Amino acid sequence: MVAVKKLKPYFIKADENNVRVILDYEYFSLIIDKEVYHFVPFKAKEILINRQTRKIVNMSAIFTFKNGEELIHIGMPELVLLPDFLIQLHTIVEPYYANNNNENDSQFTKKSVVIIDELEQLNIRRLIDKALDERDEELFYKLVKLL
Repeated sequence: MVAVKKLKPYFIKADENNVRVILDYEYFSLIIDKEVYHFVPFKAKEILINRQTRKIVNMSAIFTFKNGEELIHIGMPELVLLPDFLIQLHTIVEPYYANNNNENDSQFTKKSVVIIDELEQLNIRRLIDKALDERDEELFYKLVKLL
């Protein structure tokens, strides 16, 4: 069984398109069959993530982990299958994603307000129809004022 014990970036660098999570010894470790294996910057040294799509770009990366004299090589596709890895990585990189929070929230809020207004108008029209069907003149005039 493989689980992530620790995943902390040594350094994070963001450019226009990607976020680079630079890893180093003691910042990334796995538990494999109840043994702790520490990351060794041998082959791959970073995780590259696209800021727009939020997907890992360097899926062909192979990371090396060491326990004593034993070295284990684990590919990015295997790491991505670990829920702990994805959760921790997402938490680390989330502040660097493009169009984070403010723009998306304001767009969402504007669209929500428009939709809610339209639904309220439709609901008032239905209530007017109901008041006409029931011949409730007082309710009809109250609802017409709301339009």
